[in-house]
Amino acid sequence: MTAATGVVSGLRVTHENASLDDVEAACHADTEAVVERLVAIPRVEEAFALQTCNRFEAYVVTDEKSTGRAVLGDFAPDAAGHAAVEMGHEESLRHLLRVAAGLESLVLGEDQILGQVRDAYQTAVEADAMGPMLDDAVTKAIHVGERARTETAINEGAVSVGSAAVELLGERRDLGDAAGLVVGAGEMGAIAAHALADAPVETLYVVNRSPERAVKLATETDHDDARGLGLDALDAALSAADVVVSATGSQGHVLDAADLADTGALVVDIAQPRDVSPAADALDGVTVYDMSALESVTGETERRRRAAAESVEAMIDREFEHLLEGYKRKRADEVIATMYESAERIKEREISQAISQLEADGDLTDDQREVVDAMADSLVSQLLAPPTKSLRDAAAEDDWATINTALQLFNPEFGDDERPADHADELPDEAAPGMPDHVRQRIAGDDD
Repeated sequence: MTAATGVVSGLRVTHENASLDDVEAACHADTEAVVERLVAIPRVEEAFALQTCNRFEAYVVTDEKSTGRAVLGDFAPDAAGHAAVEMGHEESLRHLLRVAAGLESLVLGEDQILGQVRDAYQTAVEADAMGPMLDDAVTKAIHVGERARTETAINEGAVSVGSAAVELLGERRDLGDAAGLVVGAGEMGAIAAHALADAPVETLYVVNRSPERAVKLATETDHDDARGLGLDALDAALSAADVVVSATGSQGHVLDAADLADTGALVVDIAQPRDVSPAADALDGVTVYDMSALESVTGETERRRRAAAESVEAMIDREFEHLLEGYKRKRADEVIATMYESAERIKEREISQAISQLEADGDLTDDQREVVDAMADSLVSQLLAPPTKSLRDAAAEDDWATINTALQLFNPEFGDDERPADHADELPDEAAPGMPDHVRQRIAGDDD
């Protein structure tokens, strides 16, 4: 399949329509395995997947939209029906641009999503799942995301789930005399740790499965009293903590009700799947917030960013049109290349025959051969200039019937037909399957 003939289909399960449980049910442990599984399905030519703490999205390129819908419809069977949103070709492409720009994030304009799109793109490339169509779409999305953040104020204020979690904690209590704990030293944990250090909390604990990584992150925060610890010190850190942000990549609960009992802590769980057992919600003196609670602290940020979001929307409109136009140009260029390939084959054959006849009376000089070649090149260029323009105009106007007809008429295999010298005016039946007889006769010179 080529970039010109593929159809993009998408499926998303996100915070917009789904609960955290729905998102968790749709997500897979390994994004690379997702794209490898998708691209291995018959008639799927390309695949891309994006998984974050509040979204699962998958995209495929197939020959027909019905194929893509069927493939993706079977791919997230554990998500409730209302939670999974199917996307057609243009909706998928526009949605990718909006995601990278931060317009689809829980925290409008947050920066973290752009890095996640880049990582997902690299994963798909390494899995050999990307092709010309999705490659153009995702790289365009990354470009739009970069422009949105450098040319507008879309990312002013709390710019990530991690910093929004700390902002929520700051609204619930004074962090200046608090002991803060971050469980997990990954990307979100690092953002939360830096945000707590900047608050600043009085003491900062970072607990991670790898103690070395926890120590490294604690050191990087430049907090005067930051300590990196291994998981074996989690109970002690919980006992000392007033506020907790949990952001591990664990597939199971890291904090059970028993772990949090009697701590009196404020806890924000920004992990996906969730780190904190739902049973902890019933504990006296312990308050647990999940991802949905962050909406309450993003209102002011969103109000500050709405004007910028309008500018980003306009930017996306322009870049979306450029993306579609790029696909059209590629499709036209493929047909034009086919047309020139066919013409070149015929030209080379006819030049060879002409030179053979001319040299029956003696060898041609190099200058004479150049004259013959130049004349043939000029004829090809002049004859193909009008159809080249027509094909590009047809692509710009979405006239795919003309494009597909040209693909049949300018079949490069036509030039390979060996015709006897004394029947050179006969048109082979296989030259253009389905061609009307009157057209065939006119081309053959038999129609007055």
